[in-house]
Amino acid sequence: MSMRKHRLAVAALLATLGVAHAADTPNLGQPISPHEFAAWDISVAPDGAGLPAGSGTAKQGAPVYAEKCAACHGEKGAGQPNDRLVGGIGTLAGDQAPVRTVGSFWPYATTLFDYVRRAMPWQQPQSLSDSEVYAVAAYILNLNGIIGDADVLDATTLPKVKMPNRDNFFIVYPGNLK
Repeated sequence: MSMRKHRLAVAALLATLGVAHAADTPNLGQPISPHEFAAWDISVAPDGAGLPAGSGTAKQGAPVYAEKCAACHGEKGAGQPNDRLVGGIGTLAGDQAPVRTVGSFWPYATTLFDYVRRAMPWQQPQSLSDSEVYAVAAYILNLNGIIGDADVLDATTLPKVKMPNRDNFFIVYPGNLK
């Protein structure tokens, strides 16, 4: 559901309850301006809807990763089991415990962009520029052997990246996914 549809659904619910505006109901906070809302409306869909302008390569992402990500995720994404970003391809169907990483588990490369953009680095979420997020995503995908080190990620190319485990997920809410 798009954010606009979500806002309309909330407004309809409030109207059904006899509330003309959220501000008329105690303890619901205060209204925000469209400009304030837009700053938080940064979702990226699996098909790439919502991707911003910008671009990056793995080569550009390596120094950003070293400075902003390696402390938690380890050198070249090889951190501890819960922080690992790289490896594990082929472990999901084996007898051993699966190693769930970006390369082995995640179905869409756009999800990587969305997550890094909104939540990383842990101590300063949303502090990376869009081009830095593209570059870090390219670096992580490159470490997993999914894209080349000179491949450029941007709003056009990122949704086209085919993740190794993409076809092993069931689409519960298909919407307009490709």
